[in-house]
Amino acid sequence: MSKVLMDILGLSTSPSSGGAYALILTEADGNQRLPIIIGSFEAQAIALELENIKPPRPMTHDLLKNLVQSFDGNIKHVYVNDLSEGTFFAQIVLERNDTVVEIDARPSDAIALAVRFKSPIYVNSEILEEAGISTEPEHQTLEQALKSEKSSPGQKELSQLEKLEEELQTAIETENYEKAAKLRDRISKLKG
Repeated sequence: MSKVLMDILGLSTSPSSGGAYALILTEADGNQRLPIIIGSFEAQAIALELENIKPPRPMTHDLLKNLVQSFDGNIKHVYVNDLSEGTFFAQIVLERNDTVVEIDARPSDAIALAVRFKSPIYVNSEILEEAGISTEPEHQTLEQALKSEKSSPGQKELSQLEKLEEELQTAIETENYEKAAKLRDRISKLKG
């Protein structure tokens, strides 16, 4: 079990997602991406900091940053360390003098603090393997595959793949993470 350094690729939403956003993390030195569903408040907190927009009054994550700094503390890094029944868990690794404290947190809150402290974001390699999405260049996109294999025997399989990807999107939007994980595994088998 190792830690994989991640960057924030961006945030995305869909009108049918009920106000939830997908925070997309991407492997700093690789081709894996990890979508994490977060609430609109946390998405706003992350987006404001990424865009260097300072609200007139401190938001909750700004308050936490000020509190940590007032005690001469620093966020060493955040670590998405667990995935259970479709829910991600994280730790904030806080450093003060020579003391390191690990605090359990939701990944959205941990990452909102990480962007404020410009701290690294890590994900457990097993979680990335289980829930990550590969963006390897040798894998064709669905559109590329459809164009290159028109009316071939693989057409039926691609239609099934397309249907599964649509079901996956719906499962993510309705926050049915257990179903989404199963669909992701089936999609991986079809692509692999």
